[in-house]
Amino acid sequence: MRNRQGCLAGLLEFFLLDRAFGWLQRRFGVGRGCSCSGCGCGFIMLILFIAIALSIFTHTNWFHLF
Repeated sequence: MRNRQGCLAGLLEFFLLDRAFGWLQRRFGVGRGCSCSGCGCGFIMLILFIAIALSIFTHTNWFHLF
């Protein structure tokens, strides 16, 4: 039997992910500081948060290789 998270747990994770992404964009996103903390870091954060959202949605453990 596979242990799967419930609907409310997934929604809570998406809510927390949205809050963390918004906070990081306000602190380090586009228009904040020099070139490293501007557009480049904002794009890297976007890619990371898309990967995390997909792992929440598909229940994929990216750290488990086998």
